[in-house]
Amino acid sequence: METVTPRPGQSGDVADLQGVRSIRRALDILSLLTDETPAVSIRDITDATGLPKTTVLRLVHTLEQSGLLWATSAGYMAGPGLWRWAYLARRSWQLPPETQAAMRELGAKHMETVNLYVRRDMSRVCVAQQESPRPLRHVVQVGDELPLWAGASAKVLLCNAPESLLTRIARRSPYGESHLETLRKWAADARSDGYAVSHGEREEGLSAVAVPVTGRSGVVVAALALSGPTLRFTSERVEEFATDLKAAGARMSERGFDHPLGPAT
Repeated sequence: METVTPRPGQSGDVADLQGVRSIRRALDILSLLTDETPAVSIRDITDATGLPKTTVLRLVHTLEQSGLLWATSAGYMAGPGLWRWAYLARRSWQLPPETQAAMRELGAKHMETVNLYVRRDMSRVCVAQQESPRPLRHVVQVGDELPLWAGASAKVLLCNAPESLLTRIARRSPYGESHLETLRKWAADARSDGYAVSHGEREEGLSAVAVPVTGRSGVVVAALALSGPTLRFTSERVEEFATDLKAAGARMSERGFDHPLGPAT
């Protein structure tokens, strides 16, 4: 990354902060690459990040040397060095056959989309999905990040969240810091009920039911959810969903479901 040499009298803490800032800037550059934008130019990067061109050039050069970016006539694209990380991530997130089977069974029985989410700071990341076979269905892509300020899975993932995280999420939400009390209540209800429900909280017409999956220490590490159009999520069906989700979540928890994106404190 961008090399930072402490000036005479500069504290180590300040140098560390500058190093962290350089890493964040480099990650911001990599995050500009998407399916819709497979390559970016120096101009694209400076416009998107607001960084000086000289800083962008240094960061891009370092990323290119590390194999994380690759220069082409169309701009800079994802480099071959990312293959190793992608391979490791795929291996780390390979679900056990019995977990995959449980998600398929849930999807086949209830004809709704089954998702498995984990928390990454103030977002929830979809790490596995079983699509509903129905034409009208809810689908997110594996790897998609969704907010934690609403949704059944968010409520479950916030069960063990510290007050500091709830505060940050509330501030980032459309409702501002006044949303904190609601987040506290949702988390408490999810802990006591063993599941959570949402109707149109993040997207109108979309409902979900989610249950916790715990790791070996008993802390919630994932949320297993059924989601789909609100019109199909009647109170009777929600009860059925919750019952079957709890059974599947318990089996996953008993097996010892752990993941590398552990809850941040």
